[in-house]
Amino acid sequence: MRLVKRDEEMLRLRVQHEDDLWVLSQLSKGGKMAGMVSHRRDSTTGTQEGGRAKSAERKPMWIVIEVEKSEFQPFSDQLRLHGVITEAPVDKGSHHTHTVGLKDEVELTATTGWSVADEQLLQEAVKEGGRAKAAIIVVETDEIQLFEIASHGMRDLSLFTMRGGGKRETKSAEVREGFLAQVAKETALLFGNELPLIICGPGLTRVQFAKLLVERGCSPKMLNVATSIGGRPAANEVLSQGLADELLGDTAIVEQTKAVEEALSRMATDGAVAYGPDAICAALEAGAIDKLIVLADMIRDEEATIGDELWYEFVRRLDETNSELVQSSTEHDAGKQLEGMGGALALLRWKMD
Repeated sequence: MRLVKRDEEMLRLRVQHEDDLWVLSQLSKGGKMAGMVSHRRDSTTGTQEGGRAKSAERKPMWIVIEVEKSEFQPFSDQLRLHGVITEAPVDKGSHHTHTVGLKDEVELTATTGWSVADEQLLQEAVKEGGRAKAAIIVVETDEIQLFEIASHGMRDLSLFTMRGGGKRETKSAEVREGFLAQVAKETALLFGNELPLIICGPGLTRVQFAKLLVERGCSPKMLNVATSIGGRPAANEVLSQGLADELLGDTAIVEQTKAVEEALSRMATDGAVAYGPDAICAALEAGAIDKLIVLADMIRDEEATIGDELWYEFVRRLDETNSELVQSSTEHDAGKQLEGMGGALALLRWKMD
């Protein structure tokens, strides 16, 4: 995300890559105004019929809407912002949809100012500066899975397997080598030579597969790491254990996954962690919260409360105790676990009774 211009209430943002659209979808919530160059039929031209210009030309114009709803699917290249037009050459008061894509510039205005949560997301997006996505490839002897990683999400791309139903039979070395070669060919076609690759798995087959990818001209940005397990859990292990920090660094998905995994680990050992509204509220009052992990959607839900206050008011008080806020997406496994735990977990400075 590039911050083109800002004043007290307005942000002018340029979308640099797909993951910026998730951030923009969050920033636009809560009664924000969104302005951009869009297209609309000019009803002052064309043949009038039933009060509408049937043959009117769609013209580019600056349109500002009060955002009522944002729609975004992770790993897509478009964000749709729906609302009522407040500023435009024509059709004020009518409904309009902004379709935001890569390279577009959008002006967001918060008439009541920007929240702490919004400021944090903005800073994270600008810091990452359009960082490219990465891929995690989990390699086992007879199965290979491909995952695409973005700052706020992980998705399955492909599954290649030699495993079949019925009676198990030993696969010959020749068959296995042919399997690896074919998968390497298809993987190279999918990822090309630019996307950073993280090859992982519990055995040494991953080393052989990595060599095949190099021969196929895949990205020189390749990291080969061992995991204790295979399948999708291996991809989560890479994120939660920081095994690929060399490539992924401090991207949002790594921070979110590490935080949730640490909280779950502390829960399993009766450690310094709080979950549930009462426990989290008590921990904040005591100044015990070191890091609060909460769903980004929940913070911006104008009906979501914790205790007797709205979530966005609650997180604003974290600064009073120098507590860190981690906003999580639900588009990866750790985020889904967080959602199942009520949407929030707190890592504490000390264990509370």
